[in-house]
Amino acid sequence: MKYPVLLPNIFDYPFTYKSNLNLKIGEYVKVPFGKSEITGVVWDDFEKNDNKSFKIKEIDRRLNIKPLKKETIKFLNWFSEYNLVPKGMSLKLHLLSGEAIEEFDDKDYDFFLSKDDVKEFRLSKDQRKILDELKNQDNKFRVHLLQGTTGSGKTVVYFSHILKILEKNQQALILLPEIGLTAEFEKKFKEFFGFNASVWHSGITQKRKKVIWSGLSSGKIQVVIGARSSLFLPFKNIGLIIVDEEHDQSFKQDEGVIYNARDMAISRAKFENIPINLVTAVPSIETYSNFKKKKYTGSRLLKRYKDANLPSYEIIDLNINKLNKNSWISNKTLDKVKEHLIKKDQILFFINRRGFAPYALCKNCLKVYSCPHCSINLVFHKNKKKLLCHYCGYKCELNRRCKKNIKCDLVFSGSGVERVAEEVKLLFPDKNISIFSSDTMNKKSSIEKLKKIIDGEIEILVGTQLISKGFHFPKLNCIVVLDIDLSLNGHDLRVAEKNLQLYHQLSGRAGRTGKPATVYFQTFGKNRKLISQITDPDPFLFLDNELKLRENYKLPPFERFISLILTSTKEQKLERESNNFKNYLVNNLDDRVLGPVNAPIYKVRGKYRNRLLIRSNKNRKIQRKLSQILNNYKLPKEIKLTVDVDPISFN
Repeated sequence: MKYPVLLPNIFDYPFTYKSNLNLKIGEYVKVPFGKSEITGVVWDDFEKNDNKSFKIKEIDRRLNIKPLKKETIKFLNWFSEYNLVPKGMSLKLHLLSGEAIEEFDDKDYDFFLSKDDVKEFRLSKDQRKILDELKNQDNKFRVHLLQGTTGSGKTVVYFSHILKILEKNQQALILLPEIGLTAEFEKKFKEFFGFNASVWHSGITQKRKKVIWSGLSSGKIQVVIGARSSLFLPFKNIGLIIVDEEHDQSFKQDEGVIYNARDMAISRAKFENIPINLVTAVPSIETYSNFKKKKYTGSRLLKRYKDANLPSYEIIDLNINKLNKNSWISNKTLDKVKEHLIKKDQILFFINRRGFAPYALCKNCLKVYSCPHCSINLVFHKNKKKLLCHYCGYKCELNRRCKKNIKCDLVFSGSGVERVAEEVKLLFPDKNISIFSSDTMNKKSSIEKLKKIIDGEIEILVGTQLISKGFHFPKLNCIVVLDIDLSLNGHDLRVAEKNLQLYHQLSGRAGRTGKPATVYFQTFGKNRKLISQITDPDPFLFLDNELKLRENYKLPPFERFISLILTSTKEQKLERESNNFKNYLVNNLDDRVLGPVNAPIYKVRGKYRNRLLIRSNKNRKIQRKLSQILNNYKLPKEIKLTVDVDPISFN
């Protein structure tokens, strides 16, 4: 008997195999492919072979794994069509390094099944009311926005919701945007549920991943806390999906197979016919738009847990309170910080730049050092004594020579967390000071550092936006934002939305235990109104205005954008082919095609990049038409095409 078998590779169709086995759709099999034996899945439709005669190979064997559900197959087919991705590459996201994992012995699941005593979490009246709303919608697909002030107890509400799902012997998935969040989150999870959650991200060992993959397929593992890729795991009986910090742009996968995990999670919930909760302090503009249109239901937690107050805000005008030479902190800011230190408050200096300085300039030849592989400046990291590229990872020593063969005399311009931390240490030599960024918090020592911050042993923090990602620091009551002007500039159409989310999340780290807290904004600009808007306790006011602007200019979510990025090591050929490709699109599409233009960061990892943008009515099925066009157009092999549906970044 003939069977269509989808393989985890770049093909957009299954291959035909034969077998005497009685196989069902969704069964995992081993098949010969070329000179190898690989894993495939019996799919729901045969390849289109145009009546060509070919030799049909035989399936080697069936794997002892519960079949992939038809709902999941339908989701993967839809995922491929929506994101213009070959079906085989979608299947690759589902498999673990190209493999399906058979069941382990029961003892291998003990870590996830053993039960401890739980900590009692009492819900407030508002939390109980929202939990009742969520439970009443559990029998079918729906999207629910759970919006709450930072520190209002959103996590405990959806934990309680998950508990009700587990009582029905169903599984749950919690999507988190950052790996760095999981350690603190795991602890809270264990206290609430009494068992260990299965954590899924790139830092987990292959053995642990195999246990989780098979445990979900067999139904032995109940809850997964995961990054984007956990969305494709083989849940036997999933009953609920949670997307925490749904606004976070880390949910967008921007390399390899490009997709937005939040949007794809909503689609998977629809195919599974289960509820999904989007949780945030400040919704994304797309989520807010759907909430306003009543496509999504919603609940709001407007009070902080135990009625703790939100921090107050104060603007420090740097035109009046001038900075001293080689300083990034004004005297007025220092006076405010000293007052907080007297009260034993923890302090955070916030600057959203890694490293010591973003520019390195030679005084002899006036050269600004840039990456040889990317069109971007090298960042000086003083701790590593190196110049680094934050795009491709290129690094070089400081011992460099000018064209005249004399040693470079380097000047470092601008500031990053290391430079600010250096100044803070000079100003407060008797205080325990620590940098909080992805350079310092991605190692095993980060768990120990988090504990010291929570216990108050670290008195002053200097941090990037990583610190805004859901951490609970009970003693943090003073935040100084040093670079508000820089973060308000840029060509990104989402810059206002991003800043609203960033500063709400950032201010939410302060005053969480009821003690008065303040956020200070240092600024040169006349942007008091904008600062007032992005710090208003009700983010919906800002989002309403932003939606009106987007609608007036026909920007997402009112139009569909599809970004086409052409890359090549051959610059002239790229320019020529980009224009040819644009003409082909214009002649075959009814939608607007903009570009080609050089990407803002034109060269990355040695490859030049041109961008085109398709703007389409959202009600039209642009992907299907575009897929046909792309299949018919043959680019030279030296040029790679990347398709980004619903782009977030335009770099």
